[in-house]
Amino acid sequence: MSNGHAPHPYHLVDPSPWPAVGALSAFVLAYGAVEYFHDRGNPWIMSAGFALVLLTMALWWRDVIREAQQGHAHTPVVQHGLLIGMGLFIASEVMFFVAFFWAFFNGALGINPSITQWPPAGIEPLETWHIPFVNTLILLSSGLTVERAHHALRQGQRDLVRNWLVLTVALGVTFLSLQIFEYGQATFGFTEGVYPTVFYMATGFHGFHVFVGVCFLSVNLFRAVRGDFTPRQHIGFQAAAWYWHFVDVVWVFLFVWVYWWGNS
Repeated sequence: MSNGHAPHPYHLVDPSPWPAVGALSAFVLAYGAVEYFHDRGNPWIMSAGFALVLLTMALWWRDVIREAQQGHAHTPVVQHGLLIGMGLFIASEVMFFVAFFWAFFNGALGINPSITQWPPAGIEPLETWHIPFVNTLILLSSGLTVERAHHALRQGQRDLVRNWLVLTVALGVTFLSLQIFEYGQATFGFTEGVYPTVFYMATGFHGFHVFVGVCFLSVNLFRAVRGDFTPRQHIGFQAAAWYWHFVDVVWVFLFVWVYWWGNS
């Protein structure tokens, strides 16, 4: 029975191959990454897994968009459920970063008795008020621009939505470019102790989340230009904005504790 004729406001999803394909793609990516990073072997398995993950995401999102645009499946009840799901996903991501912060404080606060100095001797941390501070200003500014885009969308001002989203994506790309440059200036490698390991894991995974956020916002930019969103129905944009604000908040914690307090 199609959702348009259902006697209830819920969406009973059609059978989809993407959960199974996504799980297989993630397995290929993980296996290829382990093989490559452990033995520095052939990167093709990892690359194929990454390509399959991207393909799955694109086709799965395509189907979700069709459900909303053509099937009219995203009733107010369904939209509420999607927002709850996004909130729970962000909560799980918060706990993901809590693990990295715990590893950092385990060394920085002397909880681990084998670590008597922080940063450890021989480690020259990156300058707090150079690139990290500039990147903080960039991300905080991007949080403001995405909110301006959201406000314009609620007002039905599609041109302003496009302009503010373009600026937000540009700020995200600038952040990633500066972070890559910063890594090139670092005097310590990933395997040179607990400080480098925690630093690269925490900031590197945050950088990956910024990359995902940039992709998320770029898709929404394309959809906004195409006219998919309305002032009352733009669940995809709202989810992207929530995710981007999460990325902003995590970076503020990283800057304060890892770059500033952790370097003093």
